[in-house]
Amino acid sequence: MYNECGDSMEIKNRVKELTRLLEKYSYEYYVLDNPTVSDQEFDALLHELINIEEEYPELKSSDSPTVRVGSIVLDKFEKVTHDVPMMSLSNAFSEDDLRSFDEKINKEVGNVSYNVELKIDGLAGSIKYIDGKLVLGASRGNGAIGENITSNIKTIKTLPLKIDYLDDLEVRGEIFMSKKSFAKANIERVSNNLEEFKNPRNAASGSIRQLDSKIAANRGLDMFIYSIISPENHDIPLHSKALSFAKELGFKINPLSKICSSIDEVIEFISLYQEERNNLLYEIDGIVIKVDDISLYNKIGYTAKSPKWAIAYKFPAEEVITQINSITFQVGRTGQITPVANLNPVIVQGSTVSRATLHNEDYIVDKDIRENDYVIIRKAGDIIPEVVSVITDRRENNSSPFSMIKECPVCNGLIVRNTGEADYYCVNPLCDALKIEGLIHFASRKAMNIEGLGDRIVEQFYNDDFLKSIKDIYLLKNHREELIIKEGFGIKSIDKLLENIELSKKSNLDKFIFGLGIRHVGEKVSKVLANHYKNLDNIGKWVFDDLINIDEIGDVIAKSVIDYFRKEENITLLNDLKELELNMVYKSNIKIKDEFNSKTFVLTGKLEIYKRDEAKDLIESLGGKVSSSVSKKTDYVVVGTDAGSKLKKALELGVKVLTESEFKDLLDR
Repeated sequence: MYNECGDSMEIKNRVKELTRLLEKYSYEYYVLDNPTVSDQEFDALLHELINIEEEYPELKSSDSPTVRVGSIVLDKFEKVTHDVPMMSLSNAFSEDDLRSFDEKINKEVGNVSYNVELKIDGLAGSIKYIDGKLVLGASRGNGAIGENITSNIKTIKTLPLKIDYLDDLEVRGEIFMSKKSFAKANIERVSNNLEEFKNPRNAASGSIRQLDSKIAANRGLDMFIYSIISPENHDIPLHSKALSFAKELGFKINPLSKICSSIDEVIEFISLYQEERNNLLYEIDGIVIKVDDISLYNKIGYTAKSPKWAIAYKFPAEEVITQINSITFQVGRTGQITPVANLNPVIVQGSTVSRATLHNEDYIVDKDIRENDYVIIRKAGDIIPEVVSVITDRRENNSSPFSMIKECPVCNGLIVRNTGEADYYCVNPLCDALKIEGLIHFASRKAMNIEGLGDRIVEQFYNDDFLKSIKDIYLLKNHREELIIKEGFGIKSIDKLLENIELSKKSNLDKFIFGLGIRHVGEKVSKVLANHYKNLDNIGKWVFDDLINIDEIGDVIAKSVIDYFRKEENITLLNDLKELELNMVYKSNIKIKDEFNSKTFVLTGKLEIYKRDEAKDLIESLGGKVSSSVSKKTDYVVVGTDAGSKLKKALELGVKVLTESEFKDLLDR
């Protein structure tokens, strides 16, 4: 029993006092970074309140400081429709882009002041308050519909659970994980034998979407508020005033913002923080520029996805110096030999990089890349590490030029480089690497989509002699008793895997053809072949002259297809798989629609409403085609955010450009 407070009134008063003190000390510690009590004193008060609430649960309020530790476990996240869409910002990548933005603003409304802010590398969130209490936290989602993440939002200690303001208020900001919290989270994951988070942004995104709020509470998430929705309803005339107003209410506002009276001042601010970004306590990936005068927003206007009065300057790909320890080679499913630089581990844009692709022999020779060289690396497209250049001034005197290997690094078999090609290939059909990569490819999501048969499992089963060919996948059921006793498996996981293998037998013919791993035959060509021939029994009709007359198929692909389907071992495999009742018939789901029939679409930029593959499938299901490049034959270019050269070319050629919203309207007609 809790006896410190005597009667019920004294207990209620103690709860109020503890709540007041904890809110005060929390604000001082997390927002002001100026604690006035020790951690031990704070923890003692918090545990006292937790004990009271456990004994007197009726005294626990929805905005109690104890919700910061997390307690709610959800089955799933509910969908939330945003009253005001959470629009994305258009991007600038150069000084010219910024000056163009400024010229458009000046042309529309004259000279303006800009509020410039750091672009925190996290994820957007929206929070609603009613009668001063936090009632809803929502993720951005697709901008129109997000997810209810209230229980996790409440664990962010810098976010007030209640404010001294009774009018309805919605604020938005960036949820992020500081570098310190990120390092702590990864130390914990390593100690628990879990894979480390790749970067703070991914860690924050994964944490805020945990169904168990205790996990989110333990991750040390933070949040900077960057806007107030409908500021005019709160008599706020300027964006900078909105930030000040939010700060007065107890929200955490990034202090590194500035009012700039010209675009030259904006560019100076960007240059400063492009140099200082690595010294910050959190990751940033750019600078946000907004017209400060809110009354001008409607006149300046909006596009379908973005306000015209704001823009985000994105920093160029971060380049880092490190050393190549060695150059090794990996073998892909088609036998392609890819050289890889093994690096001294280095942090690039928030994640540790220890390997970088060197593409092929010509790439290495052209850049004169050698083992033990110091090199500049970056992430191509912010994703794939690549070597940009060599720092030859730091090269060792006894350095030797790169020399391409003469045999496969796995099977020691012959490797060849065909005329007109840049890559070498292992031509040994019995090479273990080819077999393993081929099995992985066959089971992959874009091919037969056998959930549970991932890279590690395939390699393990191969080494244990359960899988040596595609046929063996469908014979794994004969080894059920042996598999369930393997370490790391069990009855439930093996039975689920075997169930997924059986389900894959119903996959469409195009997925099957793609899964076979025929050289030069990707997803698109697989679908073209399946749609043209309808049934794999028509294999005898696959002749060169017929193939090259099919749209999308040229001499190289036709020869590769003919070669594959003429080999005795491949014919045997196909017959075996047919006997195992794999589907060999193309089930077309195309429903011709005039707006799409025989039309060519190009998708560019980051799509928000649809995933890229989803948009592609929708177009093809209605009779359209998707191309990777823009030409005079292109009918539509669908643009998302960060659209680049393809959009520019479409405008130059007069090709019709659709926003994603307009594309959706075309689908819905």
